[in-house]
Amino acid sequence: MLENLVKDFKNIFKYSGEVETFFSPGRVNLIGEHTDYNGGFVFPCALDFGTYAVVKKREDKTFRMYSKNFENLGIIEFNLDNLVYEKKDDWANYPKGVVKTFLDRNYKIDSGFDVLFFGNIPNGAGLSSSASIEVLTAVILKDLFKLDVDMVEMVKMCQVAENKFIGVNSGIMDQFAVGMGKKDNAILLDCNTLNFEYVPVKLKNMSIVIANTNKKRGLADSKYNERRSSCEEAVKVLNNHGVNIKYLGELTVADFEKVKHYITDEEQLKRATHAVTENERAKVAVEFLKKDDITEFGKLMNKSHISLRDDYEVTGLELDSLVEAAWEEKGTVGSRMTGAGFGGCTVSIVENDYVDSFIKNVGEKYKEKTGLEASFYIANIGDGAGKVK
Repeated sequence: MLENLVKDFKNIFKYSGEVETFFSPGRVNLIGEHTDYNGGFVFPCALDFGTYAVVKKREDKTFRMYSKNFENLGIIEFNLDNLVYEKKDDWANYPKGVVKTFLDRNYKIDSGFDVLFFGNIPNGAGLSSSASIEVLTAVILKDLFKLDVDMVEMVKMCQVAENKFIGVNSGIMDQFAVGMGKKDNAILLDCNTLNFEYVPVKLKNMSIVIANTNKKRGLADSKYNERRSSCEEAVKVLNNHGVNIKYLGELTVADFEKVKHYITDEEQLKRATHAVTENERAKVAVEFLKKDDITEFGKLMNKSHISLRDDYEVTGLELDSLVEAAWEEKGTVGSRMTGAGFGGCTVSIVENDYVDSFIKNVGEKYKEKTGLEASFYIANIGDGAGKVK
C-alpha cells in the first residue's frame, strides 16, 4: 500500500525525487473511560491500522496538505507565518495546530512541507483519527527538522493543539496511546502523573473485536464538555467541604462513599460516581489481566458499560444495542462502549471459535433494532507512531 501512496504523492505534487514515509496508529481503550480528564487510570492500546503520511520537505514556508480520505477538498495550503484556525482548512487544522504548538514552544521549524495523508481508521468512529494525525505530524516535524524532543513531550503538545487550537477539551489518553503504543501490550496510564506501565495482553484463544455503530456523532463534543464540567463542579463541592483533591481520580471508592453526601446535585453525583468507580475498575481489571484471568477482566468491561450507560449517560440506543447483543452471544467474554460515546464503537473480547457467529448475529440484531449496518474489525495491538522504512 505504501508504494501506491508514494505514487499518488508524486502525481499530486508533481515530484519525482526521494520522499519520507511515516505511520501513526489509531487506538482503542480496553477499560477506564472518561477517567483521563478526571485524573484517573486508562488502559488503551495502539491498533495496527491508522494514518500514513508521505512527506517531502520544502525550501519555502508553504505547507501543502492532501488527504486521500477527503479528496474532494483537494490540496490545502497554508503558510508558516500565518498558522491560524480556519474553517475552510477543515481536517488540515489538526496538523496545522501541531506545527503552531511546536513553534510556540520555540522548536525551530523554518520551512514547510508537502504531505499526503491516508487513514484507514474510520473517521468519527471514536478510534482517534484526530490524535493519530496529530502525533503523525509531530513525528514528521521531529524527523524533518531534527528536533530534540521525546515522544511524551510530543504527546503533550498534540493534546495542547487539540485543546487550544481545535477547541476540543480532550484528555491526554488518545495522543499518549498513539505515540507510546507497543505491539501486543496495552498501556496502564495514570493521567494525573503520566506514570505508565506496559501490560502484555495475552488473549490466547480470543480476539479483540471492535464494532462501529456507524452513527454520525453530532453533539458528542458539547455533551463531552458538559460531562467534564459536571465532574469539575463535583470536585469544587468536595473542596468546599474540606476534601483536598484536584481530580476525582484521587479518591478510592471507599473514600468517595464517605464524602459523596456533600454532592447534592443528582446529576453531578452520578457523573462523579462513574469517574471514581471506573477508575477503580481499570486498576482492578489490569491486575486480573496480569494473572491471565480474562474472564474477570471481561466482567469488569461489562460493568464499565453499565456505569457509562446509567451514571455517565453517554451510550445511547446504538451503543447499547451492540453491547446488549454482544452479551447474548456465546463466546463473548466482555463487551463495552469505548471512546467518548454517543455513537462510535464498542470493544469486545470474543473466543476465536465464535468470532464469525458473533459478527453475524450481533450485526443482524443491531440492524433489526436500529436500521443501521455495523462494521466489525478484528483488532491487533500494534506499535506507536514512527517512521516507516
